Amino acid sequence: MALIKYRNHIFAKMITKLLYYYILLPVSYLPYAILYRISDVLFFLMYHLIGYRKKVVFSNLSNSFPDKTKQELNVIMANFYRHLCDLIIESIKGFTINEKQLRKRLVVLNPEFTNKYAEAGKDVIFVGGHYNNWEIYAQGFAMYSSHKCIGIYKPLSNVFFNDKMSSSRSKFGTNLVSMRKTKMSFQEKGKPKAIVFGSDQNPGNPKRAYWMQFLNQDTGVLFGVEKYSQEYDWPVIYISIKKVKRGHYTVEYSLITDTPTTEPYGKITEDYTRKLEQEIIKQPEFWLWSHKRWKHKR
Repeated sequence: MALIKYRNHIFAKMITKLLYYYILLPVSYLPYAILYRISDVLFFLMYHLIGYRKKVVFSNLSNSFPDKTKQELNVIMANFYRHLCDLIIESIKGFTINEKQLRKRLVVLNPEFTNKYAEAGKDVIFVGGHYNNWEIYAQGFAMYSSHKCIGIYKPLSNVFFNDKMSSSRSKFGTNLVSMRKTKMSFQEKGKPKAIVFGSDQNPGNPKRAYWMQFLNQDTGVLFGVEKYSQEYDWPVIYISIKKVKRGHYTVEYSLITDTPTTEPYGKITEDYTRKLEQEIIKQPEFWLWSHKRWKHKR
């Protein structure tokens, strides 16, 4: 049995490497015009032919927008899949994108808003959601920042792909830290830090989550941003990512609080989650609806 598992592991590792070096990497070198034609084909396959997670997506949408008709929900769902396919293709492009291309496609509108904290020797927490292209932001935000930029992430189970994705995300200055080592990042001394959290994942332990109404549903929200901001007295800044056109994004920062220790329980979490909710309501197709966000109950 152990020998079979070992052989399966070796085979899976070989297939993964072949997929990366002979498909993903060559595709990554293609110009954007061709990449978006591939995205169009991928949309047809995922949405019309395979129906990837369509039940999950439609259930999430219908529960989040109970006042919308089935026709309206189907329009949002189709637009979501178009955006998801673009996101996949843009993430593949991230393996080989250069700094000039990245600066053209990701523009931070007000970097001075956070850089003033770095100049004052102050650490900050950035918080955002899986909205628009968070991957291109993870790659590029360090280019616009005077802080030492740290991204908290959940490692992939596939070690090879985890290494490749980590290398892609960090090649322009972002330092990636596993969720298990989050606290160590806050305790690290030296240059002022900006630590980035994704706020909208499904909490692993619902008993440790903060529960609130989000998109018309009882929702457990990760509590790490509020916990760490109050423990270390770091300002909290919200990341708003907007899609200007296909493959082009802008980022704008706004303050949640710069006095976290004075905030009552739950307010920080409520405030940034409401900001994300309003963005989703305005343009719902750009959120990650294929994620099983509500599988836990209070």
